[in-house]
Amino acid sequence: MSVKFWLLKAEPDSRIVKGKEVKFSVDDFEKVVTSPWEGVRNYEARNLMKEMKVGEKALFYHSNCKTPGIAAFAEVSKEAYPDYTAWDSSHPYYDAKSDSDNPKWYMVDLTFSSRAKKFVPLALLKFIADLPSNSTPEEIDYLGEGGVKAIKGMDLVTRGRLSVQRVGEGAWNAIGLLAEKGGWEEMDLRPKKPVRRVSSSAGKAKGSSRTPKAKPSATEKKGKTQTKYVDRDKNEDDEEAEETEDEEDEEPARKYTTSKRKRKATDEGDEDFIETPRRSTRKR
Repeated sequence: MSVKFWLLKAEPDSRIVKGKEVKFSVDDFEKVVTSPWEGVRNYEARNLMKEMKVGEKALFYHSNCKTPGIAAFAEVSKEAYPDYTAWDSSHPYYDAKSDSDNPKWYMVDLTFSSRAKKFVPLALLKFIADLPSNSTPEEIDYLGEGGVKAIKGMDLVTRGRLSVQRVGEGAWNAIGLLAEKGGWEEMDLRPKKPVRRVSSSAGKAKGSSRTPKAKPSATEKKGKTQTKYVDRDKNEDDEEAEETEDEEDEEPARKYTTSKRKRKATDEGDEDFIETPRRSTRKR
């Protein structure tokens, strides 16, 4: 049986839900070493945790923050068992439809292995995912064609929002190289905007003058359809300004609105819960 790799998300910034702190940063994880991954209320994420086996490796990911990305490496230390926080009415993610006799939600225990030597930001992974073929920057050329291809196929850049995800072995190895070697720190990771090209009119004869026609006079307009003249530069600026970011984990220089990023759990007909990154409310 092949070894599986995973990615699990947590919120590193302080946030209070029902009077309890729900943040769980890499500092918190390193301090406690082993922690149950409670509070997952999405069927797909739950089912993925039920597949996990002791010893399988995982990426620890900072989510819902200014700079999301991979902060540490971990491994599964206990296989899925009922998430008892679901029937604790004081817990932020209490589910009245779940109880100890009929548990609906499960969790695993995850053990901290090591910090990523270089924090691997989501912005970098998206930058790599958008690279054209055979155009890997020399700063990260050590990834090779296979590493770039593996990152392009990650759920993190193709789906994004789920708090528990599968990771391919190729992507696991590529992330390990990025975390070890770095090299991208001075690169511009901002997404490139597509260049708009304006084609010439189909009716223009080859080699004809490109000088725009003069604006018709008031007398010429009378009784005729009025021509609308477009300021192309102005329209392009306006369209670019209207572009809004609506992706999962947020680029570094962008504002994030948690409510827009939460995914409804619709599997098995349950719409009471929305998917969020893992939050820890246990006493540390």
